[in-house]
Amino acid sequence: MDVAHYKAVLETRQAEILKRLHRIDDDLGRTRDPDSAERATEAENDEVLEEFGHVGSDELKALEAALQRIEAGTYGKCVKCGKPISEERLEVVPQTPFCKKCAASL
Repeated sequence: MDVAHYKAVLETRQAEILKRLHRIDDDLGRTRDPDSAERATEAENDEVLEEFGHVGSDELKALEAALQRIEAGTYGKCVKCGKPISEERLEVVPQTPFCKKCAASL
């Protein structure tokens, strides 16, 4: 397994998520329109942005954990059963800590 390839993929995705989270924070911190009709729409948009922020934060944690597994030399091994995670699975979800069988049992 080419761990350097997966490390690069994980770091690229991590940078993308961090950039997106900064944009979300910037948008949520901007001054709102005092018009009540516009304010309702902005509040709805803020809820969507906050949800995107939560999803992004969760993905960022998973990416960071995968990078820690690379540093520890355990990347590509299922954290539940210890068996290798298939490269096909890692190509689709490089941050996954579980093999296909263990992920299906969660």
